[in-house]
Amino acid sequence: MPSKVFSAAVVGLDAQAIEVEVDVSYGLRHFEIVGLPDKAVEESIERVGAAIKSTDLNPAHSKPWRVLVNLAPADLKKEGSLYDLPIALGFLLETKQIKFNPQEKIIIGELALDGKLRPVKGTLAIAGLTKEKGFSEIILPKANAPEAALIENLRVIGLESLKETIDYLERKKEISPLKIKVEDFLERVEYPIDLAWIKGQEYAKRAIEIAAAGAHNILLQGPPGAGKTLLAKAIPSILPKLSFEESLEVTKIYSIAGLLPNDKPLISQRPFRSPHHTASEVALIGGGNPPKPGEITLSHRGVLFLDEFPEFHRDALEKL
Repeated sequence: MPSKVFSAAVVGLDAQAIEVEVDVSYGLRHFEIVGLPDKAVEESIERVGAAIKSTDLNPAHSKPWRVLVNLAPADLKKEGSLYDLPIALGFLLETKQIKFNPQEKIIIGELALDGKLRPVKGTLAIAGLTKEKGFSEIILPKANAPEAALIENLRVIGLESLKETIDYLERKKEISPLKIKVEDFLERVEYPIDLAWIKGQEYAKRAIEIAAAGAHNILLQGPPGAGKTLLAKAIPSILPKLSFEESLEVTKIYSIAGLLPNDKPLISQRPFRSPHHTASEVALIGGGNPPKPGEITLSHRGVLFLDEFPEFHRDALEKL
């Protein structure tokens, strides 16, 4: 009977549970991944093989094994490198090289050729799905663990390598779930430009305060050098401080887009986005294949500043 390990896929701004099914039979050496994988998922065959070999276990090409990996549901396109770890564990489980209970665990992670685990995108969305679907534990690269630990009442196990993951799953090594204090990341925000620093411009500042208070759009018009850009950059400094729920929303978006800072798992500062006027409508609105957040989404709970507004493409302005 094929082994089954649970993972997840990021779809838009949400995550969906994925079943990684691995079947191994004797025959001509062959390794195939089905279930609409993209190029990054297909290339995991080589990464998984090298990582298993580096862990002193038998990779697929070492024996006459025919390996079939199915990522279910099969009609959902899978993209990214986060399936490396669940594929490797499913293969080792199916070939009886390791033994563990894969139930109630979501597993994600990219494998290096030496078996180390590298961070992946969209961790916060996947951690939220883990709790929502009733899974008790998420196993992921150590670099992603603080981000996943933002979700309360969830066991977050951050690991550094395939070998350490196997030792933990086989209960040869005890690893405590990561716990973080959210208050440590909601400290007072220092904005690069404060509206109080700008002298004069009383009418413009009054208009900006009204627009910020009511979350209105505002059009700044004037000659070059009048201070329009400076005033716009100061708007986040007078907006209310992000609540924890709002910070989670912004962090989730930036995690999926791969723009989350390495040293900070939670974004506590309101975003300020200023795309160039040559930006396309997809860059502004979002989309593509697979869909990615655009500038409108990246400025969620913050400010979207369109400098030189008349210079933007007509199609982009109509999309707005």
